[in-house]
Amino acid sequence: MNVTVDDELWSAVGDPTRRRMLDVLLADGGGTATTLSGQLPVTRQAVAKHLGVLHRVGLVHVTPSGRERRYEVDEAQLARAVAQLSAVGATWDARLQRIKRIAEAIQRGQES
Repeated sequence: MNVTVDDELWSAVGDPTRRRMLDVLLADGGGTATTLSGQLPVTRQAVAKHLGVLHRVGLVHVTPSGRERRYEVDEAQLARAVAQLSAVGATWDARLQRIKRIAEAIQRGQES
């Protein structure tokens, strides 16, 4: 099984602060940099930078809301990320099973 992984996407969700932001946005149905900074242990400026990364990879989309910008999780892109993770997990499971079979064969050979 050959899995194509979007490195930029996984780099974006590799950061714990950005993962927490996605959790909050999903739970709240969206938010602004100001509302997120009130729920996370980072400054509004740091939140804005993280949101920029998430926006660049398509995990959030933004709409103007008065003087602020409202961010919402792009559920289709998030589903694509989850599918990639599942595929990578399945690939590694298959590799680990092959390694296990080889190790068991070696062990059986040494016991004979």
